[in-house]
Amino acid sequence: MRLAEIFERIVGPEAPVRFRAFDGSEAGDPTSDVSIVIRTPVALNYLAGSPGAVGLTRAFVAGHIDVEGDMYTALRRMSELTLVDSVSPGQVLGLVRDIGWVKFVNRVPPPPQEMRRGRLLGRGTRHSKSRDAEVIHHHYDVSNEFYELVLGPAMTYTCAVYPGTDTSLEQAQWHKHDLVARKLGLEEGMRLLDVGCGWGGMVIHAAKEYGVRGLGVTLSVQQAEWAQKKIAELGLEGLAEVRHLDYRDVPDGSFDRVSSIGLTEHIGKKNVPDYFASLYRKLKPGGRLLNHCITRPDNHSPARKPGGVINRYVFPDGELEGPGWLNTEMNEAGFEVRHQENLREHYALTLRDWSANLDRNWEAAVAQVGEGTARVWRLYIAGSRLGFERNVVQLHQILGVKLDGTDAGMPLRPRFEPGG
Repeated sequence: MRLAEIFERIVGPEAPVRFRAFDGSEAGDPTSDVSIVIRTPVALNYLAGSPGAVGLTRAFVAGHIDVEGDMYTALRRMSELTLVDSVSPGQVLGLVRDIGWVKFVNRVPPPPQEMRRGRLLGRGTRHSKSRDAEVIHHHYDVSNEFYELVLGPAMTYTCAVYPGTDTSLEQAQWHKHDLVARKLGLEEGMRLLDVGCGWGGMVIHAAKEYGVRGLGVTLSVQQAEWAQKKIAELGLEGLAEVRHLDYRDVPDGSFDRVSSIGLTEHIGKKNVPDYFASLYRKLKPGGRLLNHCITRPDNHSPARKPGGVINRYVFPDGELEGPGWLNTEMNEAGFEVRHQENLREHYALTLRDWSANLDRNWEAAVAQVGEGTARVWRLYIAGSRLGFERNVVQLHQILGVKLDGTDAGMPLRPRFEPGG
């Protein structure tokens, strides 16, 4: 049995993608604008060793499976297919005879882009300072130049906010930072702490647009260096600063406002109560916290999949929580929760634009980080877009206030859009 026949047995003869294999067989729609290509028998080694998403990812990252055309379109179409039949043991044996038993069962190591469990264990317990630093290094200290190619001039690696679907990525990221600023009620002379600040986008925005003195902290050396250079270029050294520092080491009681944009996912469920308590302590009475993070739609599905693709290739040790649970923990830490909203559709649009940037700059991206890492990003961004569109994951902003006695310092009917 040839590989195309197996593909056709599983997904049906009318699959809206084209399938090609190294054995010369083809199936699916020959006119499709996307093709799945099995380039070598090693792809089958990966699938035999790890059936499912992990095996497919390993084969794709290593270049033994390819997707020609738009990755998001390919994933969306394949996810919509109804599996019509299974492959019998006899058919698998026939395939083994054609390929060769040794080639089929030979174990091959995962590609180097996969974060192996042993490497993490050598860095201590999950969410210790040393292990968190290693995880951040794995994902963020890839290449600032690579991130510039994907993220664009905003250099902001979190969900943007789109006034309209045709808003540019740069405008949408500005609007996101300004939405955070308006929710926090930033005013000239205030002190802002931005934890997990990335390349400094929020502190730069706060300084430039509101005259706020902002401190951003990150566990990525490369991010801190890039941000400080950008701050100097903009002439904002007197207001904005980014340090290579763990948020847990920032002094308490010093800030009027705290923003946490895309950090909570890295904290770990058991540490979230202490995390919110720590941010509460860093605020002065009357201060506000805006927590912006990826969430899951409910509190019942697993918070993390240690053996899943995302934990292996993108965010090792990452954990997502439900918005209701996060609301409760902010409240338990002492915050009065004043506002919450879901920006799920906005993250899908953000990922659409990052994907377009990566495709447009593909050769330059590969030159920066190598083809394997670029492939991880191509797959991860497209798959994440599909996840947000289908409500597998969400994005929530939650605003909390550290009361000054009983005074929240909030307007009676706050509006957070420009002119509100």
